[in-house]
Parts: sequence; structure tokens; C-alpha cells
Amino acid sequence: MGMKILVVGGGGREHALCWRAHKDRPDAEIFCAPGNAGIGDIAQLIHIEPTDLSGLLQWATDNKPDLVIVGPEAPSALGLVDHLATAGIRAFGPSAAASRLEASKAWTCQLLERCGIPTPKSSAFDNPESAHAYITHRNQPLVIKADGLALGKGVLVCDDAQEAHAAVDKIMVKRLFGESGASVVIQDRCVGPELSVFAVCSGTDFKILGSARDYKRAYNDDNGPNTGGVGAYTPVSDATPVLIKQIEDTIIGPTLDATAAAGSPFTGVLYAGLMLTTDGPIVIEFNVRFGDPEAQVILTTSQGDLVSAIEAAIDGTLDRTVIEPDGSAAVCVVLSSGGYPGSYEAGHRIYGLENLPDNTLVFHAATQRRADGFYTNGGRVLGLVGRGNDVMTARTEAYQIAQQITFRDIQIRTDIAQIEDSKVTTAVVGHST
Repeated sequence: MGMKILVVGGGGREHALCWRAHKDRPDAEIFCAPGNAGIGDIAQLIHIEPTDLSGLLQWATDNKPDLVIVGPEAPSALGLVDHLATAGIRAFGPSAAASRLEASKAWTCQLLERCGIPTPKSSAFDNPESAHAYITHRNQPLVIKADGLALGKGVLVCDDAQEAHAAVDKIMVKRLFGESGASVVIQDRCVGPELSVFAVCSGTDFKILGSARDYKRAYNDDNGPNTGGVGAYTPVSDATPVLIKQIEDTIIGPTLDATAAAGSPFTGVLYAGLMLTTDGPIVIEFNVRFGDPEAQVILTTSQGDLVSAIEAAIDGTLDRTVIEPDGSAAVCVVLSSGGYPGSYEAGHRIYGLENLPDNTLVFHAATQRRADGFYTNGGRVLGLVGRGNDVMTARTEAYQIAQQITFRDIQIRTDIAQIEDSKVTTAVVGHST
């Protein structure tokens, strides 16, 4: 009898996690809470929301999974892993204390500055008046971030002081992102290409899973509002072995040492959102989970047994496992509902899924299954992944898949990974966190 695995979450990232768990352990019994219509093809769906800690704990106590993999950040920040560990259930993800790397931008900025880990000049504020005074004093392009979790959208990038003042009012006064905007972090805006690096971590030990570049703006040429991510690719030409080693030595290793020294040792996936400046890589953000849609390209281009690596991370034996990039390329193109990340309509029939070849990689993010097929059920609907020996081959495949799928008011960027053709370096406007 194979092992029993529960994946917590219901988006494209969790579909990719279930896919990878099934690939690594084809005899495993996989469950997903709450999952989505596409995940239901490879896992049993459990109708419990990721933030329903008591419901998840009760299910795990009754069903005794061998492993729980926590996908999104919110349940970890609320303490799900802590509760499961207390109940004797093996869970992969950070503790509530370690989750502050993502859940509190202010805590993280203070930690990085204290330990000399490269990051933009930052200041935290818990009232609008002080924030406005700081903006006037700095008088330069800034990035305004909601301090707490904001579903991947809590950042406003500002070209000048006027935009920064307006951003503070939106976040702190109008509460654009709810209570996560009760305080803000204001950072100097930096210039350079972005890079996301992912590591499986166990205290102060880690293994690099891969790196990717993602696309946050809704429209082509990095126009439009920040989203939770509408495309990604790997490998990135900037991410040379020398650069990755530098990132390991100056950012990831020191950050894990710092969190351990602060009494919050980190076990889980650490997502380092970096900017490659002329002075070297600097931290723009940390996330305490796989990115979405970065997970869809990282998990399809890494070799080794991810489930074994996760178990080893929990057990403190990560150094005995092999998990690393396999050298291939992948491109993920997200199909979104028209209007995302603003208002949009759901419930539109999706056409073309039933005619795709069996080996086509389509990860569902927000879909609903009805008697006559799949329907849209959210902003980001599907993640289409093309693979190949190089980025251009993978990109061509991803867009070929896209040509076969449609639904009403479909929204898609047509320039994902195109930058890798021209090797153009752009001024990047900051991750949404």
C-alpha cells in the first residue's frame, strides 16, 4: 500500500504539487483540500478550506496521512504546521514564527538589515502621517507594500512622490488590501531584472530546486496592474552557476542562519524574490512557499524525488538527498478571466481541454466541473506549460496549447519568455507580495 499524502490548497501551484507527488509516488493515495476540478483527476478532493485549521487538523487526525504538504502561505502563517506537528502528523511548511518572512514585511526588512543581507533601503510605518512625511523626505521612486499577506497583490510601485502618497492612502486609509494594510513598508525602488530562486530548506540546510522569472503585470510589455502572476519560465539566462552560488552564500544561507538565530528555524520552501542590480543580487521579498505560476515550471524541470526531499527536510537529513534542476526548460502561460485582477465574470464554459494530447501539461487554477465540461471559477483559470530543451522550444509549445483552448473574455499575455529572445534587460518594478 502506498503512502497517503494531503496537499493543502486549491490553485495552480497545488495542482502542480499533486502532479509531482503522483509522478514521484505513483502508488500514493493523494488528497487535496480543497483542490479544484482539475486536481480532482489525480487526487481525492476534501472540502476544507486552507485556513480552516480545526477542520484540517480533524481530518488529519481521523485519516492519518503520512505527509501533509502546505501549498499557500496563509495556513502556515496561522500555525497549521505547528498544530499538525503537535498532533504527531508530519507536515512540510514553515512554522507560524518562520512564516513571518512573508507574513510581515517589516519583520523581514529588520532581520535582513540587522544581518547585513542585501535589500533596498526600507522603513515601516503604522500610521499614514508618518508614511507621508517619509515619502516627502525621500522624494524619489518608491515601492509601497502592505505589511501583511495580500494574496500576491499587496504592492504598489510608484514613479514619484505623488504616486507614493496616493498609494499610502489606498493601502492604509482605504484599506485596498484589508487589514494587511494596517501598516506598510516603504522601499527605495531599484532597477534591474528580477529572479526568483527556490530552495527546499531544513533549518540551516537547503537544496536549490531552481530559479525562474515571472510576470506580474496583467498586460503585454509589463503594462497594467500587478497580479498574482500570469506567466513564468525557467531557466533564466542571467542565472549562471556563479550567480546562483553568490545568492546561496550572500542571501539564502545567511537568511536561514538568521531565522534560526532568531528562534524561528525555517523548514519548507523558501522563495527568494531578487533583483539583479549593478551592485549584485538584492532581496525584494521572501515568500514561504512555491510561487504561482513559478511552481508550474520549477516542479516540471527538477530531478530527484521531491517527496523524499520533503521527508528528509522534516527529518533533518536533507543533505542526503538529491533534488536539483534537470537542465530542461519550461514556460507557463496563464489564461485569466477578462478584467483580472480587477472585477471579472466567472462561470464561462472552457472549450478545447478535452481535445489535448495526453502528455499536455495543463494545471488548473480556478475551474469548476459540470456535467458538460469545465467552467471558469476565478481570476487565474489555467496554467499551460510547454517544455523543451530550451526556452524558445518550451515557449512555442505553451502558446500552441493556448491556441487550442478558449473561453469567453479570455485574457492572456502573448509575450511570456519573449525577453529571453532579445536578452533585453528592463527596469523591473518590484514583486507583488
